[in-house]
Amino acid sequence: MEISDAILARFLALHPKEIDLSLGRTQRLLADLGHPERAMPPAIQIAGTNGKGSTTAFLRAMLEASGRSVHVYTSPHLVRFHERIRLGSADGGRYVDEDRLVAIFDEVERVNAGREITLFEITTVAAMLLFARSPADVLLLEVGLGGRYDATNVIETALASVITPVSLDHQKFLGDDIAAIAHEKAGVLKSLTPAILARQEEAALVAIEREAARVAAPLSISGQDWQAREERGRLVFEDGDGLLDLPLPRLVGRHQIENAGAAIATLRALPALKVGAEAIEAGLGSVNWPARMQRLATGRLPTLLPEGSELWLDGGHNPDGGRAIASTLAELDERSPKPIVMIVGMLNTKDSDGFLEAFAGLAGRVYCVPISSSTAARSVEEVAAAAERAGLAAEACATIDEALGKAARAAGPVPPRVLITGSLYLAGDALGANGTPPQ
Repeated sequence: MEISDAILARFLALHPKEIDLSLGRTQRLLADLGHPERAMPPAIQIAGTNGKGSTTAFLRAMLEASGRSVHVYTSPHLVRFHERIRLGSADGGRYVDEDRLVAIFDEVERVNAGREITLFEITTVAAMLLFARSPADVLLLEVGLGGRYDATNVIETALASVITPVSLDHQKFLGDDIAAIAHEKAGVLKSLTPAILARQEEAALVAIEREAARVAAPLSISGQDWQAREERGRLVFEDGDGLLDLPLPRLVGRHQIENAGAAIATLRALPALKVGAEAIEAGLGSVNWPARMQRLATGRLPTLLPEGSELWLDGGHNPDGGRAIASTLAELDERSPKPIVMIVGMLNTKDSDGFLEAFAGLAGRVYCVPISSSTAARSVEEVAAAAERAGLAAEACATIDEALGKAARAAGPVPPRVLITGSLYLAGDALGANGTPPQ
């Protein structure tokens, strides 16, 4: 156990223990620390439901390919908390190391003095203090939950605001329909600051446009002001400044074309950053974002399957995410048919039925496993029942290893294509068990 883990456990004991969307506690602690959020590098803020992390990864890869140093803040982490904070440097940056993390945690804990604050709020403040004290050209600031009252939204100005596709998720905190959720996401928009929108459902677009008009944020909308599409095995990006003919992104899945497009549109809206076509192309080829249709070809877990099998990992967990993953699986199956087996674990805050319905008629069998890294995991029996309601044959297993063993024993003459999915927490468990943590 690392020292930072013990400090995080103390943070978790602070009140409120559960999500309580508000900016007041974060603003109070930042003020006590001398407002480090005002000394951070200029920020690009990324909100949305699906694709935030991938869009952030594309932005980082393209900016770094142009020679820029880039800080990055994302959540949640997969294996270690340190993954949430990447400190930029001329050689591409690194996750914060244990010594610096412990020192900054000690400082914010001392200044907070036991007052009420959530785990996400106090760790976001710690990240901002690190970003303020470390030079970089750009900060990529991914919103945690929602937008308007997310702890990241204490910044007063930004280079740009990005909103990836909005869908149903976190309804308990953000609202019961797309329009209400989009309204909360649009809380990141800032006056006279470029706002780049990926494709949205009509109700979400209307809500975002209304908020943009209120704060006078100029919009650049997918399908209207720019578009990214696949043509003959290439990514074609087009906007008012012309057309880019690019290679397909390294990240797997048709949905990644839209995520890459949002990143390109953002950089095209910021000409002062001088990220040209060569850097964009290099970023598409070098981008890395673990647990998003990630092929596990090395490590311990693939060895538990028959030779010729494929093992994939994706942390998708809501209905739209399920549909994107299912579409990618179908494309893989069309190119190289293999029996599809799923290993699924989900949180009790997620729509298991809506997620699993996307795989009806596609997966031959679902093995349901617990999530060891979260106390909010849905029971394997509940996940199995949801899979069966979706028309999928399901079986409960105690571990990922057991599920892989059963998949191996059930394999016929054609080795299977196995997907571990349903939660980023489960993806973290899988990467830890595989011995291949994110780099």
